Amino acid sequence: MSIVLTSDKPAGIPNEDLFTAIKLSITGKQPKKVLLITPDITRFHSGAGIITNQYYELLKDTCQVDILPALGTHVKMTREDCSEMFGDIPYELFIEHKWRTDIVKLGEVPSDFVSTVSEGLVNNAVSVEVNKLIVDKSYDLVISIGQVVPHEVVGMANYNKNIFVGCGGSDMINSSHMLGAVYGMERLMGKDHSPVRKVFDYAQQHFLKDVPLVYVLTVTTEIKGDTIIHGLFIGKERKLFEQAVKLSQRKNLTFVEKPFEKVVVYLDPKEFKSTWLGNKAIYRTRMAIADGGELIVLAPGVNKFGEDPINDKLIRKYGYVGRENVLKLVAENDDLKNNLSVAAHLIHGSSDGRFTITYCTEQLTEQEVTSAVFGYIPYEKAIERYNPALLVNGYNTLDDGEEIYYISNPALGLWADKNKF
Repeated sequence: MSIVLTSDKPAGIPNEDLFTAIKLSITGKQPKKVLLITPDITRFHSGAGIITNQYYELLKDTCQVDILPALGTHVKMTREDCSEMFGDIPYELFIEHKWRTDIVKLGEVPSDFVSTVSEGLVNNAVSVEVNKLIVDKSYDLVISIGQVVPHEVVGMANYNKNIFVGCGGSDMINSSHMLGAVYGMERLMGKDHSPVRKVFDYAQQHFLKDVPLVYVLTVTTEIKGDTIIHGLFIGKERKLFEQAVKLSQRKNLTFVEKPFEKVVVYLDPKEFKSTWLGNKAIYRTRMAIADGGELIVLAPGVNKFGEDPINDKLIRKYGYVGRENVLKLVAENDDLKNNLSVAAHLIHGSSDGRFTITYCTEQLTEQEVTSAVFGYIPYEKAIERYNPALLVNGYNTLDDGEEIYYISNPALGLWADKNKF
C-alpha cells in the first residue's frame, strides 16, 4: 500500500494528518522486530525526528524496535543529538553505523553498467555493501525515513541513498562520491536520474528484493527554525520517490535571474560541525554565484574538516585545491586513491578559481582554514558586518549600500542560475 500526502498551505501537512498516515502505513502488519533507519542530526529539518518518534510510540508495546541512524561517514549521534531530534526515545535503542566494519557485501554493480551510465567516465565495478542489520532476517519490517532534497553526490537525496550511502560500506561510499564528482555535480544536482542514482537503483533491484523495506520520504522547508512538511510519501515503489522529487524541485529549488555577486551563508552549529557538512554552503550555491563572485560562510560550530578522523587528516593534508589538482593527487597518492569519497569532497569543495570562498570560524584557526585553501575571517569580526540575527533569507542591502544574498540553511535547498540548470 502506498500513501501520499501533500500540502501547499504555509503550515504544511497538519500533525494529525501526518500521524494518521504513519499509523495507516503499519495497519494490518504485526511485526515482531522492526528496524527504523533515520537521518542523523545533519538532517534536523527533515521531519524525520517526529516521524521516527511516532513509529516508536506505535510499535514499542508490541515488538522490538531498533533504530539505525544513516550516518554514512558522519560521527555517532550523541545522547543530546538524539534527544533533540527524536524526543523521548531511549538512547540505548540507537545503533551506530560503522561504515568500515559493520557491513556485508551483497554483490556488485558491474563495470559495464557503471561505464554506460557514466558515459565512459568511470569503468570500475562498485561493491554493494550495507549494514548487516538491513539484511538480518530477524527483522520483519525495515522502515527507511528521510528527506528528498537536492544533493551534490546523487542529485536528489534519500530513497535508496539512505541504504547504500547512509548505511553503506566504504567501497560504495567512495565509489558513488567519486562517480558523482567525475560526472560533475552541476550536471546532476536537483535532478533524479543521475549516474549515481542509476547505480543505487541497480543495487536495489538486484540485491534488496527480499528485504521487507518501506520508504517514508518527506519534502520540507524551514521557517524561523520550524520545519514545514509539504509532502509525505510512504511505500517502496520508485514512482513515490519520483513524486517526491517533483515536489522538492518546486519547494527546494530557487532559480535566479542574475548570478549573485556576494552570498552569505549561515551554518547552524547544531547541524554543521565540519567542513565535510558545512561545504553544503558551497555545493548548493555554486550554480548561482557569478564568476568573480564571493561566498562568505558563517560557521560558528565548525571545528574540524572531516567527520571521520582519517578523512579529516586527508583533507588537512591535501586541501581544496581544485578538480584537476585533486585528480592528479589521486593518481599519485595511495592514501587518497583508497579514500575516494575524500577526493570527491575536495573536488566539490573548490570553486576552481571561479569565485572566492571565505570561512568565518571561531573553533578553527586562521592557519587551519587557509591551509585548506579557503579565505579566513574570525567569526566575531564577520558578524559585525553580516549578523545572522539581522539578515533575512534572500536579498539584503547593508547600511553602506552593499547588496548580498543571505541563506540561513544551505542544506534545505539549491540555488541556480536558471540559464545554467
